[in-house]
Amino acid sequence: MNQSKNPAPYLLFSLLLIIIDQASKLLVHKYMDPGFSGQIALIGNWLKLHYVLNPGMAFGMQLGHEYGKLFLTLFRLVAMVAIGGYMIHLARAGASKGLLWALAMILAGAVGNVIDSTFYGVFLENAPYGSPTPWFHGQVIDMIFVDFWEGFIPDWVPVWGGQYYSTPIFNIADSCIFIGVCSILIFQGSFHSSGAQEDEQDQKMEENGYTPDYDATAQSHPLPSTPAENAATDISTTEKTEREDDINKKESI
Repeated sequence: MNQSKNPAPYLLFSLLLIIIDQASKLLVHKYMDPGFSGQIALIGNWLKLHYVLNPGMAFGMQLGHEYGKLFLTLFRLVAMVAIGGYMIHLARAGASKGLLWALAMILAGAVGNVIDSTFYGVFLENAPYGSPTPWFHGQVIDMIFVDFWEGFIPDWVPVWGGQYYSTPIFNIADSCIFIGVCSILIFQGSFHSSGAQEDEQDQKMEENGYTPDYDATAQSHPLPSTPAENAATDISTTEKTEREDDINKKESI
């Protein structure tokens, strides 16, 4: 039987990543100029900070429709709630810790970009020109630029063919989603095996009569005695006292 886990640590981890993501975006918005004029080299010429606004999906992809952005934001909202609920369900079902940490990263990434899409069009006034409403049409702030390729995509490539591209510019929320998904794909076997090992350990503990939660609770908060138990304790104490008196009398004689 799987041992239920407290989902709070994983939710707090997601919250921490969301705070880091939002702080990085707001700092870039406040202190950097958009485009190449405000670009900052971090490591050589291949890792840079480059402030751009992304009106679409992760890594700059877009939905080419008038209401594509609204649909994308609503989809992100639904996905955010679904991922959070699924992670809590898996934690209570006793899923592997590795799987829960990965889902926490995916949840953080989803929430981070939802905040941009939902509110930035109003509070940062960065909604694209002609948007039906600034709500749910905010543009996501991207800034991490791993610059190792740029050029034209061949015409035979679907969707992007015949256009000029460079390597994607992304943000911390995108990174969380990418790392979380890759972790699940790469380590899914170990996630299941570690979950099975945890179940086996729990089963061995139960077979040996050891239940950590119950034992700790019992030691710190012993159960009150029933009237019958109290009466039995009183009788045994009285009999013990009478036997000790008899022994003392015989020794005195």
